[in-house]
Amino acid sequence: MPNLDSALRAIDDNFDFSVRKLLELVAIPSISGEASGGPGIARAAEWLQAELSSVGLSAEIIETKGHPVVLAQSPQTSHFKRPRLLFYGHYDVQPTGDVNQWKHPPFEPRVIEENGVHRFYGRGASDSKSQLWTFIEALRAWKTAKGDFPADIVVMLEGEEESGSPSLPEFIDAHRNDLRCDVAFICDAEMWSPTQPAITTQLKGLVHERVTIFAPNPDLHSGHYGAVAANPIRILSDILAGIHDEAGRVNIDGFYDDVSEIPNRLRLRWRELERDTAHFEEVNLSGGVTEEGYSALEAMWGRPTVDINGITGGNQGPGERSVLPGSATARLSFRLVRGQEPDKVRAGFRAYVKSKLPKGCTVEFVGAGGSSAVVLSQDSPFLAAAARGLEQEWESPTILRGTGGAIPLVQQLSEVLGAECVVIGFILPGDAIHAPDERYDTRRLLKGIRSWVRIFEEIGNP
Repeated sequence: MPNLDSALRAIDDNFDFSVRKLLELVAIPSISGEASGGPGIARAAEWLQAELSSVGLSAEIIETKGHPVVLAQSPQTSHFKRPRLLFYGHYDVQPTGDVNQWKHPPFEPRVIEENGVHRFYGRGASDSKSQLWTFIEALRAWKTAKGDFPADIVVMLEGEEESGSPSLPEFIDAHRNDLRCDVAFICDAEMWSPTQPAITTQLKGLVHERVTIFAPNPDLHSGHYGAVAANPIRILSDILAGIHDEAGRVNIDGFYDDVSEIPNRLRLRWRELERDTAHFEEVNLSGGVTEEGYSALEAMWGRPTVDINGITGGNQGPGERSVLPGSATARLSFRLVRGQEPDKVRAGFRAYVKSKLPKGCTVEFVGAGGSSAVVLSQDSPFLAAAARGLEQEWESPTILRGTGGAIPLVQQLSEVLGAECVVIGFILPGDAIHAPDERYDTRRLLKGIRSWVRIFEEIGNP
């Protein structure tokens, strides 16, 4: 225990500096989904390479067809056998959207005390710069206390997770030897509540699709032709509204063909978790639609879903313009459960849209690839060690949970490397992830760093 106590003390003593450094990272606009984000991506990668090097890891920036990966490794040991641990995080962030909706500038983070909680705001504050910073600082503290790392270490920080990770499969395949590991810790997930830790063992698959309906004419004067000519916004709205029936089920032919019912034992466990209303306190579910016959958690974790993420067309300016638009576009995301194949789901959606298309109109689809759902083993000794470490730090049992989110990397590491994956994180639903005023707090940052040190200790003393 002396090494553990020393490492925890090093975290506490260095915490103010840790916060200042993290705010530097959050201030870098590393937006992966916009061309203007390129310089920020490059700056963030260089910043992280320097920090990982300062911890004592050999760090390099590796270019891909898209954004670079920062890959770091500890010095190889040959005098005794110890586990090889891979840590994954992503340093890219979502676009800010309308900055006028932010009360706090998205790339000027500072710590603000609000009702006794010390928060900082910024794009990427929770998703996912604070997450990757927890294990980097934990490695630093352990090395400071003991003079060595707790195991053989690999750190992989991705720069295009928020834009679908298109380059990651090729990168993983090309760097199999560098990425080999006994376990991969993915730090990009939620806690159960502000005081109770969780490990995510079930993740959904993901398909993104963009659909544009074109009228046979360009923009027209709505006063002249509004009663008779095709209106792509109305057509697209009708198509989207018809995706779900009154019971909340998806109306696309074949959508449920490969979907299995949630096992009764799992439904009982999830309904027991659902009695903890604290999990839903930070998000108001009023006005939402839940598939008939399923509870909220069952729908979120165990049933496939379709969501409309955005719709545009016609007049988007500040003034009035009486226009009958020539086109309308929608973006959708499909969250898949085990058994569903991304390509089959995409093909089913496209066939559904085409079947609803009026004469004279045309349609264009943009979208490729996707990820399948993943259900992880709960028997891993590394998962057990992580659960024990989290419980010690948070003084509360670790919940094994599902999620409606997707982390394509988990499937890729499992299938390509055959690695065990343990998905941990310290995000909360109320962190405004992907929304204006994304935020995080210093308490979770501190306890997240301390959690990893306790996990290191448990791995070394199974």
